[in-house]
Amino acid sequence: MSIFDVFDRISANSQAGRGKIEYVIAGLGNPGLEYENTRHNAGFIVLDTLAKQLGADISRMQFKGKTADVTIEGKRCLLLKPTTYMNNSGESIVQALEFYKLDISSLIVVCDDISLDPGKLRIRRKGSHGGHNGLRSICELTGSDDYARIKMGVGKKPHPDYDLAKWVLGKFGREDSEKMRKSAENACESLKLMVQGKTDEAMNKYNS
Repeated sequence: MSIFDVFDRISANSQAGRGKIEYVIAGLGNPGLEYENTRHNAGFIVLDTLAKQLGADISRMQFKGKTADVTIEGKRCLLLKPTTYMNNSGESIVQALEFYKLDISSLIVVCDDISLDPGKLRIRRKGSHGGHNGLRSICELTGSDDYARIKMGVGKKPHPDYDLAKWVLGKFGREDSEKMRKSAENACESLKLMVQGKTDEAMNKYNS
């Protein structure tokens, strides 16, 4: 056991009075200033928005990611922004699930989706990775696709020949940034419902 594991266990024990972590809420993206506010970082945008609403500091390095231990609607949750880069997001998430002895049903993932227009949400209880490399990594390393996810629309490529990597790593324009701000707020409200077991209500209210 490393010194970091020891510190993590001490911290977990010190929080015992609040009950155990019930959900890991993971927002996917890439670390670093050059990737801030890019389409691929929609998951980071949502978690930053949620942390701000909760008055939390999502900066503690743990499980190969930045984390915050928060309470949402009476449920103790771990906010997790993997810093492994998108394609290895599963490494971070598996560590968190294993540490807190949680199964896949306690995971909610927020990520970008190029098949949806900017500002649109699609909440799903489970599903395939659909070619998204972050979801692919989670599915491969957990051995399951049976986890809830919120897909954030970021818009499709301007034309079929446009380089996909260049598109998802590009930044939002002014109009789309405003749509994403509202979409992130709706995603936060969806998460508050989902941790209460009200996923159907979240889907009915916010899916578009």
